[in-house]
Parts: sequence; structure tokens; C-alpha cells
Amino acid sequence: MTGERDPRAHWLDDDPFDKRGAPGSHSATRDDGNWRQPHIRVVHATGSGAPFVRMFGFEEQARPIPVHTGSIWHFSKTEINHLTLATLAFTMALAFMFSGGILGALSDPSAFLVYGVLALITFTPGFLVHEIAHKIQARKYGCWAEFRASPSGLRFGVLLAAIVGIVFMAPGAVMVAGNTTKEQFGKVALAGPVSNVVLWCLGLIFAVAIGGSGGIADDVIHYWMWANGILGALNMLPFGPLDGKKIKTWYDSMFWMWFIICLGILNVTWGLDDQLPLRNAIITL
Repeated sequence: MTGERDPRAHWLDDDPFDKRGAPGSHSATRDDGNWRQPHIRVVHATGSGAPFVRMFGFEEQARPIPVHTGSIWHFSKTEINHLTLATLAFTMALAFMFSGGILGALSDPSAFLVYGVLALITFTPGFLVHEIAHKIQARKYGCWAEFRASPSGLRFGVLLAAIVGIVFMAPGAVMVAGNTTKEQFGKVALAGPVSNVVLWCLGLIFAVAIGGSGGIADDVIHYWMWANGILGALNMLPFGPLDGKKIKTWYDSMFWMWFIICLGILNVTWGLDDQLPLRNAIITL
């Protein structure tokens, strides 16, 4: 290797929206001749215990693997910045969706702000806890793990929500570096959906305890349960880079068990729609 700066290094800079052009040739990007889009999470590992690399269909050149030895709760300044940007963009996209797009937001700015606060309280905790669960589980296995936002994914998601009123966003992912076994890799992936199930159960407890009053508490509980039900079920789909595919590769029975659980909580949430008081709907189940 020459002394030139790795063209992928800017994804770890302090400014995740710093724009730099992609290399003109894939040979300048990878030694094995395989081009990789820069927004995909980059994971380095070697040997047979490298599922983090194999899941993307390519093998990295051998290099030193950073081993995590500090607190599993450590968040670097860069990671905090990325989490903050992803949270704000995700919240804005949801506010546009609830407002009916940018036209609805402009016609009723106060409602747009209210929807933004509601999204921040109910949806973004599920997103943040999901990603942090991946991070903590990976660090338990001695891996380096930090969240990195996807600038293109955030911009696309906000623009789509503003124009069409639909949220379809890839805000980013936890980047992991380290040698893992197939089982450890599967458990890192499973940690995300499980965290959403736990948060959904927390919402169910509050629904039983204080739901049915018809006030703002019902709205918060309702959207909280929908948010975590959707995030859990969506990430359990066995396709592409989603958690479900990694879990299924590790342990097929485990995948089906949690896939059914996630679909089940979506079904229960559907039955607790805001057409009925939450407390009464739960009692009749």
C-alpha cells in the first residue's frame, strides 16, 4: 500500500456530511477488485470467523483487528454526532409523514412541530435503542463497534417524506470490527429486534396501567407500540443486510421464533388501534 489516504476514511471523520468524490477506479478502492458503495457499513475481519465480512459477499485483505478493551457504554464524539444527525433526520421525516408531506407542514406549521415532538418521543427511542443494542452486544465480544450515519440515506429519506409523505429511510448502521464466531455474529444481529420487543412490552405495561383515558398518554403509548412493532418486524425480514438474514444464517429455529414474535406484536398492536380505548381493548383480548 502507498502512503495515500484510504478513500473510505472520510466516513469516520467528524463531519459525516463532508462531501468527497468517489475514487475514479475501483482498483484504487479495493485490492480484490470489488467495488463497494461507500454508504454500506464497513467491517474488517479475517479468517473463517469473519461473518461480518462474508455477509456482504466479499473478503477484506488481512489487517490488524482493533480489540475493544474499554467500557461497553463508551460513545465517541464522532459517534454521538452521527447518532444526533440520524435522530434529527428520522424525526423530521416522520413529522413530514404525519403532516402529509411538505405541503401539509407549510399549511399547518404548529401541527408539524407537534408531530415532530411526538415522533421524537415515540419512534426515535426504538431506533436508538435498536442500534445501541447491536453496539453493546458486539462490544461484549471484544469488538470495536460504533454507529455511523448514512448521509445519502438520511437525505433521501427526508426528501421522500417531504415530497410523497412516506418514510423509507436507511439512517445508518453500527459498524463492527473484530473476529467473531457464527453464533456471536447472530447474537449481535438478534440484539436489535429483541430490544424493540422489550420496548413494545414496556408500552403494553403502560397501556394496561394508564391507557384508556383518551388523552395524550394514549397517543404516546399507541405510537410507541407501533414504532417498536414495526422496527422489530421490519428488521427481522430475512433479506439483504437486515438482521433477520444474519439470524437465520446462524440459527434457523431462533429466527423463526423471533420472527413470529415480532409479527405477533404487530398483530396485537393492530388490535389496540386508537379506534378503541387501549385499556378496554386489552381486557377484551
